[in-house]
Amino acid sequence: MASMTVGTVAEDTKSRLLATAVRLFSEHGVGGTSLQMIADELGVTKAAVYYHFKTKDEITEAVAAPALRELEQVLDEAAAQRSRGAQIDHALAGFVDLIVRHRTLVALFNTDPGVARAIDRSLRGEENFKTRMVTLLAGPEPGLAGVITVHVILAGLALTGGAPDHEDLDDDTLRSHLFEVGRRMLGRPKRRA
Repeated sequence: MASMTVGTVAEDTKSRLLATAVRLFSEHGVGGTSLQMIADELGVTKAAVYYHFKTKDEITEAVAAPALRELEQVLDEAAAQRSRGAQIDHALAGFVDLIVRHRTLVALFNTDPGVARAIDRSLRGEENFKTRMVTLLAGPEPGLAGVITVHVILAGLALTGGAPDHEDLDDDTLRSHLFEVGRRMLGRPKRRA
């Protein structure tokens, strides 16, 4: 029973550490945030931070990992849909939902090369999510125009969803608008009211 409590406390500390890191990364950038700053903000020693993560890169990768896992799941579910239209809508809706729920991380990804590098490191050795998204949204052999269209859509949705200009929008409103813009850009038929 005692070990379970210690494990629970360690996981809680790790969760707080990651949330603190995201906030400090947002304020100072990855490069401008030190492990000591994270420790100070948490009210723990730097050794306590080292217990969970040896480097800032490890923290940055851990911050991005849950969203990347969710995206992989969305892509797997989309690929399992029966029709092309359902695949497209599922992939697009899942991507938009991730953008909305992880706005702070998306904003960091859009503006901070440290987060972008961490995500690239996390994806190394795996099929790139952009390749999977292109296949799902534009088909298995889309041609250059299809690839560029999907990249513009993904980048545009992420930039818009993570933009400080839209931080006051409630999640449902932002989600609805991003999804509908994505559908229009993909040439999907209007949905019935």
